[in-house]
Amino acid sequence: MELWDLYDRDGKVTGETWERQSGNYRQIPDGRYHMVCDILVKHVDGTYLLTKRHMSKDVYPGFWEASAGGSAMAGEDPVLCAKRELFEETGIRAEEFQLISHTFRDKSHSMFYSYLVVTDCPKDSVVLQEGETTEYKWVDVAGLLEYVDSDLAIQTHNARYAEYFEQLRQHTNGDRVTGR
Repeated sequence: MELWDLYDRDGKVTGETWERQSGNYRQIPDGRYHMVCDILVKHVDGTYLLTKRHMSKDVYPGFWEASAGGSAMAGEDPVLCAKRELFEETGIRAEEFQLISHTFRDKSHSMFYSYLVVTDCPKDSVVLQEGETTEYKWVDVAGLLEYVDSDLAIQTHNARYAEYFEQLRQHTNGDRVTGR
């Protein structure tokens, strides 16, 4: 059984919990949200981790995504959730998480904390979580931006990281112009 704390629109815990069942997040009462953390993983060599979602997932089955992550368990704070989800889905451990955005999505009753983590882990040491992901690959900045711009990208994810992706795009275009 997986229990989630519920939060109000100000991000404050309400004292209510929700028992997760497949797809029942849509039934969370209006004005209540569950916490979700996603983590964009950047290697020290400048590449980014993409993972392919398992076909049994109730949201975006079979899609590639540029993050690890998932819902917080009751009692977890955002960073604890991010650490747990990152390790469960990739086998990567990290201590420093840079908050990129904190957003709400009314349709899914979700409150998102979106992080960037930089790792020096061996790139072949990624461990996929059974039932969550089926493949992974490391892509350079151009590959990440190509993914972000594709029809196969998860648009809600892109929206949470939009400012970060725009900074990458500007930096990449600047390098091409100046020849760096």
